[in-house]
Amino acid sequence: MEFRWLKQNQAAEAIVVFGGWAVGPEVFWHLDGEQDILFANDYSDLEADLPDLSGYETVSLLAWSFGVASYAHWQQGRPDPFSRKAAVNGSLQPVNRGAGIPPAVFRRTVETLSLDSYQQFLGRVFGTPQEAEALDVEARRAELLAVERRGDAPQMRFSRVWISSGDKIFPPANLARAWAGQNVSHLDAPHAPFDRFVKWEDLF
Repeated sequence: MEFRWLKQNQAAEAIVVFGGWAVGPEVFWHLDGEQDILFANDYSDLEADLPDLSGYETVSLLAWSFGVASYAHWQQGRPDPFSRKAAVNGSLQPVNRGAGIPPAVFRRTVETLSLDSYQQFLGRVFGTPQEAEALDVEARRAELLAVERRGDAPQMRFSRVWISSGDKIFPPANLARAWAGQNVSHLDAPHAPFDRFVKWEDLF
């Protein structure tokens, strides 16, 4: 796991983004706002610590896809600096027949992972075919296995939860079950819904 700044201009607010599996920060680059943006990815391990964020008036969390459960596991035993938290198309039970990605589907993804299957995956993530991307197949397979091995994350509340009706990665009905009783908003969008938003603030 690593943290890196996408934008750092001594703003009043920092947003920490726990991104998705094998999808870089490019999906967020169009989002506008004054906030500084710190991006986390690669959940093969959860050892990395946040840099010192004590200079910010507000620190917010945006977690997407496998970033949701990975964040919740990472947060255990650490001080919680976040005044608000948004979860987008992810689950605290990431590999789960009723509340996450069905285990058989996940297992097939792990076992058949290749450059070709990754391109198909990206097409499902964005809802349209994507340009060919490079992939370290074995590193990303190891990351998937780490997510599976960690299992369910501790239950916690998010101030906003987004569920896309066109999600082809996490079944929307499973996410609806996973987030019952929380502040859920629904989107007509694919698994990566960020092109439906103009500003970071709109996600919260």
